[in-house]
This record gives sequence, C-alpha cells and structure tokens, in this order.
Amino acid sequence: MRMTLPARLRRDTERADLIAVLVAVGLFAAAAAVGGLLYLLGRPVQASAAPLYAHWRPHVGPGTPLASAVAVLVCWRGPALAARLPWRRLLVLSYATAVAWTLSLALIDGWQRGIAGRLTTHHEYLHEVPGVTDIPTMLGAFTTRILDFQPDSWTTHVAGHPPGALLVFVWLDRIGLSGGGWAGALCILVAALTAVAVPHTVHLLGTDDAARAVLPFAALFPGAVWSGVSADGLFAGVTATGVALLAYGVTRGSAGGALAGGALLGFGCYLSYGLVLMAPIAVAVVLLGHRHRRAAWWTLGGVALVAGAFTVAGFDWLTGYHLVIERYYQGIASRRAYGYWVWANLTILVVVAGPAAAVVLRRASVAGWRAVASLRPGSDVLKSHRDDPRYASWLLPLAAAAAIVAADLSGYSKAEVERIWLPFTGWLMVGTALVPSTSRRTWLTAQAAVALTVNHLLLTAW
Repeated sequence: MRMTLPARLRRDTERADLIAVLVAVGLFAAAAAVGGLLYLLGRPVQASAAPLYAHWRPHVGPGTPLASAVAVLVCWRGPALAARLPWRRLLVLSYATAVAWTLSLALIDGWQRGIAGRLTTHHEYLHEVPGVTDIPTMLGAFTTRILDFQPDSWTTHVAGHPPGALLVFVWLDRIGLSGGGWAGALCILVAALTAVAVPHTVHLLGTDDAARAVLPFAALFPGAVWSGVSADGLFAGVTATGVALLAYGVTRGSAGGALAGGALLGFGCYLSYGLVLMAPIAVAVVLLGHRHRRAAWWTLGGVALVAGAFTVAGFDWLTGYHLVIERYYQGIASRRAYGYWVWANLTILVVVAGPAAAVVLRRASVAGWRAVASLRPGSDVLKSHRDDPRYASWLLPLAAAAAIVAADLSGYSKAEVERIWLPFTGWLMVGTALVPSTSRRTWLTAQAAVALTVNHLLLTAW
C-alpha cells in the first residue's frame, strides 16, 4: 500500500528530527574526544570532563530512587495530565514537579555534597556573607575589590557578578536563614519557577494547546542537574518570572505587570552581567504581545528603577563590567582556548537542554524560514501574521538561541556554560510545542534519561 502524502511528510520530518539529534550528539562526542586529545598533547582545555565542567565519578545516592520515580511518572502521565487539568492547577503541579525533580537530582550527590555544601566553598557567595556588615558601604566599595591578587579581593563568584547576587544571600542570612542548606533550598525553589513562567508565557502569547505541550518539558528540564544547586538556577527563575510578567503586561495591558517584569529583568542584570542578553527574549515577547505593546514602556521604567537604586547606592555597573573582564583573564580563562570552546560550548546544549533542543531548533528554524518566505515584498513578518498564536513557538526559541550565540561569541563564557546559560536554555523548551503529539513522550523520555545519566556518571562542579 502506498503511503499517503501526510504520512510521508510526517515520516520525513521525524527522520529529520532524528538526524538533527544524531548530529548534535556527534558534535558533543567530538568535543569530548578533542578535549581528551588536547589533554594528552599537553594542551588541556581546563575542564576535567570536557566539554562539561565536572569530574568522572559514577555514583548513586539517596536521590536516585526519587529522581527515577519523578522521571517515570512525568513521562508516563505528564502529557495526559497536561492536556486535561485546569490551567492554574496544572501550573501548581508543574512547579511541585520541578522542585521534586531538581531536589532529587541534587540528592543523588547526597545532602551535604549536593545541596548544603555547594555554596559554602571558598569560591562561592556564602564565603563572603559574614564579612558584609554594612550593605551601603559594601555597595559603594564593591568595584574596588573585583580584581584579583589584592588582600581584600572578592572570592571568585562574588567578583564575577554584580553585587545583587551576593545581596540575595546576605538578605537570606539577615532574616535568620543562614547556611548552605537554606541557600541551596532557595536556589531550588526559585529555579523551579521557570517551570511555571515558561509555559505560562506561551499560554499568554500563544495557544492553550501549545502551553500544555511545553509544560512537561519545562518541569522535567535536564538543566535541573545544574539548577540544584547553583546561583545560576536562581538567576534563571528570577528572569523567567520577569519575562512572564512582561508577557502579562503586553497581552493584558497591565502597567503593573510590565513594571514588575522590568524590575525583575533589571535586577537580573545586577545578578549577572551576562543577563543583559535576556534582551532578545524580552523583545520577542513585546513583538508577540502587539495588542498592548505600549505597556512595554513600563518595563523600561522597572529596569530604570532598579538600575537607579544600585547606582545611587554607589555601584556603577559599567565599571564593574570592565573590571570583571580584567579579573576573568587573571584566572583560568586565560588558559582556556577560544578556538576550542567557541564551538564546544554549543555542543553542551544537547545535555543541558536535552536532545529535544536539537529537534526544537530544527523545527523553529524551518517554521521561521517559512514565515519569512511567505511574506509579500515590503511586508513585516510579525505584522503580516500578528494574530497567529503559533509564532511564539518558534520566535521565543530562536530569540533564546540568539542570546546563547551572542554569549558564546563574546568569549566570556569559555566552559561552565551548562550552568551559566540556564537563564536562556529553558526558553528553548517553548519549541516543543512544534513537536507532534505522537512524538512528545519519546523526546520527554530522552530528556529524563540524559539528566539521570549525567548526574549518575559525573560529579558536577560549582
């Protein structure tokens, strides 16, 4: 019996998806092989399990059965529940699932090594918390302590970020929740907000069906291996919530939502210098939320309020940024070859965002190209189809990809991007709405398998 045209097209697109994944996995394997070869040649790339920043150490832990159970339950029942539960109840379930998934993955390394001790090392934020006795004085003198090789230099992570990151843990200590356990719990709880913010943004800008398709992938995100526990997971949760509030503002005409979204996105820039690259994602949201686009001006107001507050307090962002670049090359970055990491970094996406990321980027690129190709001369891609809610499913992933490429080419993200890029990689999951429903469970299972494999074979650092 001859295959019908729709069936043939479906088979061809599924084959193209598989090829995209195989190419991505092949590039990751090539990066690992080249990293090993360079080590043997006496030119190490300064990452123990290159291209991942981790140590080879197969192990199991108390989180193993819980993480496995969460993975099985989400892969088995997740898509069906996402299709039928009321939306608000579904968001609560997604958040709880993301917390359980991230916590259980961290507990594979044990409570102390996986959670309580992660942020207490000499390189981490909590090392500096006891020394911050006067916050205004700390902010005013922050930039003077960024450069290394001076008696009062900030420790690695504090020096490499604006003071907002340190302030979060200082505030946590001030309210009586001191120590690595509370800091780790905060990172997990805030990082899990991504599992609500990403699908809800799609719900606001796209369709209900698309948002429901995205939700299991956002909850069972492989990047949770690094969200629990790292401050970058916290950064991802803060900025994702900011984007969701911005989406609410430009779709509902809410000045308050847009202002709050801007404040969180602005605060993100004071958590990490690299989070200015959330701009492509924010711009995509504004373009998609065309009906109340004027509300976006309130977003700029929120950013300005946060920037103004830090500036008045004595911290100059641009000065800090330039000094961080100098500090960056005072350390290990000077020994990491740009020629290797500029492409090896990108191969990590198949791990941190899972194999589904390769499928998403292929399908989003095709959808975007078709949208552009269908335009009449002189017309605008978004204005011509501005009422087409499917645009969110390809525009947001491509905006996230643009942010990732910009970060990569900058040369300021050589290695360790599996955690550094967490605020961007979660948005690639928006494109899972483009995957046919018949294939979603397969790719969801692959996502979970990658996370479990990585966390049991490797001891991730930072």
